[in-house]
Parts: sequence; C-alpha cells; structure tokens
Amino acid sequence: MIEFKELTYNDLPIVKTIYEYYIQNSTATFHIGEITNEALLDFLPINEDRYKSYLIYFNNEVAGYCYMGPYKKRQAYYRSAEVTLYLKPEFCGKGIGKTTLNFIEALAPERGIKTLLGIISGDNTESIILFEKCGYEKCAHFKNVGEKFGKILDVVAYQKELA
Repeated sequence: MIEFKELTYNDLPIVKTIYEYYIQNSTATFHIGEITNEALLDFLPINEDRYKSYLIYFNNEVAGYCYMGPYKKRQAYYRSAEVTLYLKPEFCGKGIGKTTLNFIEALAPERGIKTLLGIISGDNTESIILFEKCGYEKCAHFKNVGEKFGKILDVVAYQKELA
C-alpha cells in the first residue's frame, strides 16, 4: 500500500539521506557536493499553502519523497508547478512513481495549478519513461547545459496540462 504524509522540518534528515544518494550516484540531480538542510529548504516547500512536499510510504516504510514546487518564483508562473520525486533505490520499479504523479496531479487543481512540469536530466531514462507513461509530453530539450562526473548533460522538460 502506498501512502503520503505531508513533510515537516523533522523529516529533513530522511529527505537529505535519500537526496544525497542521488547527488553522489546519479545525474538525476545536478547538485554535486553535500547538501545542507538550509539548501534543501531553498527548493523543498514545507508549511506552504500553494506548494507541498510529502514523504512516500510503501507498506508503512519510507520509500521516498515528492514535492510540487514553483516552476519559477514569479507570479505569472503561479498556474504552473514543477513536480519532483525521489525514491530509495530499492523501491524503484514497484509502481510508486506512477501513483505519486497521480497523487500530485489530483492535488494540483485544488491549488490553482493548471500545468505540471518535470525537468529531467537527459540521460535519466527511467524518469523520462515514467513521465511519458503518465501522459506528460516533451516540451523542451536543452543541450549540453550541465556537467557532472565528467559527463556533459542535456536537460529535457515534460509537461502535462491538467483539466
């Protein structure tokens, strides 16, 4: 069973542990060094009305976290949000990502959000496949904009218009 619990400041250590795995082992994030709790709070919405973050539980165990955050911090973008999710590696491939995207898509209209965006490293095929399976369409491709582990990386953007 998959459940979601709104994130609190007390949950930052578990979020940090999950995120640091991806910092150290993947190009899913373009952060490179160790991240502080303060740096997490730069993009992880906690106690906000419009944007929300959640721990994801699978069979009563923390499997990951997700959030719906501002695409850009300007008022004209308020109709859109960026959706992000990170799972502990052992929970990948269990349908949690699809359920998580569906969960966020159901919450977004309640907050006046009409468009969801996924901003993904061009070599993150698992995330690209997930977003495509959930009905997101590729809307942008930024070539050679990042570098991590000595590899030059593209960034792709996917979007879904909500009814």
